[in-house]
Amino acid sequence: MLLADFGTSYCKLLDTEQQARPEIIPSCDLPRNFQADLGTGHNAKRRSKQTVNELTALAKGGSQLIAEPDFVLLDCGSRDIKFVRFQGGAMADMGWNAECGASMGFTIELLAQYYHIDYAKVAVPDNGFSVTCGVLGLSHIFDAVAAGSSETEAAAKFVRGIARNAFRFAGSPEKLYLSGGLCENPLFVACFPCELIPLGRFVLLEGLKEYLLP
Repeated sequence: MLLADFGTSYCKLLDTEQQARPEIIPSCDLPRNFQADLGTGHNAKRRSKQTVNELTALAKGGSQLIAEPDFVLLDCGSRDIKFVRFQGGAMADMGWNAECGASMGFTIELLAQYYHIDYAKVAVPDNGFSVTCGVLGLSHIFDAVAAGSSETEAAAKFVRGIARNAFRFAGSPEKLYLSGGLCENPLFVACFPCELIPLGRFVLLEGLKEYLLP
């Protein structure tokens, strides 16, 4: 069976009969008639025979990967942010922010490409911008550069602001699990003011696999 997490920027695919590990493909490279057997994500409805809600897939994937009855799992995608909180082994709370988290992951990646920034080589700034939206937050970067800051310094403050906003959205827990492509961004991960445990990009696929069990 072909499982797919159809993200806005990247699609994560797993053919359960042929692949041992998932693959990542830019969403723009998928053929127009591409169809998965079971999918989740922003573009799943038009690309899947059957679909699963993203929060449901996130919760199921988190419960499989996290061996704790109480935890908070935050998913930071290209377009939005969402979280699930478990207490006593059961779902206790959830949240989805598609507007104020607008294109945060996409914007962070775009900045790296445009300004040629290697986030692994950028230190966490002492302070950051107040950012609640990836797109609208770009004005902070432009203003800072115009005032004399380097592009790298301004982008780092932007990333810190994005991370702190996501942390507050998840309820400011002392310990937080992270899902999504930003798990691979060292600066973003380091900007969280709590114990942060990255789970990688395939948590939602793990959730979809739960639907294959007899």
